[in-house]
Amino acid sequence: MSKARLVVTAVVLEGRSQVEVARAYGVSESFVSRALARYREEGEAAFEPRSRRPVQSPRSTPKEIVELVVELRRDLEARGLDAGPKTIVWHLEQYSHVTVSRATVARVLAREGLVVPQPRKRPKSSYIRFEAEQPNECWQADATHYTLAKANGAWRDVEILTFLDDHSRVILDCSCHKTTTGPIVLEAFRRAVQLHGIPASTLTDNANVFTTRFAGGRGGRNAFETELHRLGVRQINSTPNHPQTCGKVERVQQTMKKWLDAHPRPRSIPALQRLLDEFIEEYNARRPHSSLRPRRPPQVAYLARPKATPGDLADDPHLRVRRDRIDASGKVTLRINGRLYSIGLGKQLARTRVILLVDDLHVRVIDAVTGELLRELEMDLSKQFQGTGKPPGPPPKQRA
Repeated sequence: MSKARLVVTAVVLEGRSQVEVARAYGVSESFVSRALARYREEGEAAFEPRSRRPVQSPRSTPKEIVELVVELRRDLEARGLDAGPKTIVWHLEQYSHVTVSRATVARVLAREGLVVPQPRKRPKSSYIRFEAEQPNECWQADATHYTLAKANGAWRDVEILTFLDDHSRVILDCSCHKTTTGPIVLEAFRRAVQLHGIPASTLTDNANVFTTRFAGGRGGRNAFETELHRLGVRQINSTPNHPQTCGKVERVQQTMKKWLDAHPRPRSIPALQRLLDEFIEEYNARRPHSSLRPRRPPQVAYLARPKATPGDLADDPHLRVRRDRIDASGKVTLRINGRLYSIGLGKQLARTRVILLVDDLHVRVIDAVTGELLRELEMDLSKQFQGTGKPPGPPPKQRA
C-alpha cells in the first residue's frame, strides 16, 4: 500500500489530525496536505502512479525537425539511396541549413519506427582497411549481372562494367553490355583515361577480360594488359576466391542495384544506360560517402588532392602522407630522422585540417577539404622551426 493511501486513510477514516499522521508515518505535513487535496479532487485515481515525464521539455527536438528527418528518410529510401543517420545529417546541413547530431537523428528514427533491428554485426575494428592516398593512384574495375524487364515474354540478363577510383570512390566509367568482353573493357578504360588521366595502377579480379595469368600462358597479354603495359600502369589482381580485395567496386555495385530497384525496371540496354548515367551524377556529385573523411561527395574528394600518375608507386621509404590539424599557434609538426620539426603556416589557418605530402625533404601542405596548396617547402634540418619568412605578428596597418 502506498504511503499516500496510508496517510489519507488515517486522516479520513480514523479522524486523526494531519500533524499526528505526519509524525507517525515520518512524512512532512505538506505531503499529507497534498495527498488529501488530490484525494478530494480525484478520488481513488489519486493513488494511481503518475508519469514522471516533465510537463515541458525545452531541450527536446523540435517537432518541425522531427518531421524533416522523417520526410528526408522516406525520400532517400524511395530513391534507392542510403538513408542512415550520417547521410541524413549531411543532407540537413547542406540543403536545409539545419545542424543536428547523428545520435539525435538515430533516436528520431527509432522512435518513429523507421529502423529495422539487425543482428549484431562483426565489429568494424576487426576489418583490415586499405585506401589509396591520392586520386588515380588505384582504379578498381569489375562487372556485375543485371536482369532487364521481360521482353517478348522472356527475361534478359546483361552485364554492367564499372571503373572506380579507390581513393575518392568516384565512378570513372559505368556502361552496360549484353556481355562484357575484352574489347569492351579496353574501350571503357580508354574513355576513363581520356576524362580523368592515366592511373598509377589498376586492381581487378582474375576474369579473362582483365588478365590471362590463369590461362596457362597461352596467347600472352590480352588487350587490357597490353594497354596497361604500354602506358606504364601497374596491374594488380586479387587473390583467387577473395572478393574482399575488390570490395569497394563491389560495394558500389550493391548501391547501384539498390538505386535501380527503386526505379521502373528498364526493358532495353539504352534505357538501362540512361538510368546508369543518372545514378553516376547522383552518386558522384550529390551523395555524401560515409567512408570519406570529412564526409563529402566522391567528386569533391577526387578534386581535393593532386592526382597520381604512372611511376608514383615506387617503393620509396621517404614518400609518405600525413593527416593533421594546424594548432592554435598556426603550425604543424613533422618527424624526420627521429627529430620533431615544426612547420609554420600562420594563425589565420589555426584548426584547419591538412594533409602533408612528404617526399624526402620536400613537403607540401594541402587543405584536406578544399585541396588548396597552403605551403610547399624544402625542410632545413638545421632549424627546428620552419618559418614562413614573414615578420612575426599581425600585418602592418595600411595608411589611408
